[in-house]
Amino acid sequence: MAGVVDWFFRNRNTGAITIGQWPNALLILFSACAAAEWLFAPTGRTGQILSGLGTIALAVWALDEIARGVNPWRRCLGAAVIAWLVWSW
Repeated sequence: MAGVVDWFFRNRNTGAITIGQWPNALLILFSACAAAEWLFAPTGRTGQILSGLGTIALAVWALDEIARGVNPWRRCLGAAVIAWLVWSW
């Protein structure tokens, strides 16, 4: 079991265990859009732009994780986010 956990979380670049990383620009953009939607609840065009921009940023981040994630955990996380986006659309 330890070997499976090690394989799943081991960073292929550094050899360290990687579960989370500092957010990159796409996750920061998604978080900012989500926070603005939550705080201000904009309607009309502004709400559509915030929602669309946040969704696109999250989708691009997830696709990047699937393609370039440092371990299987990160790739599965990206796939789960894409699945959630498709399901919730």
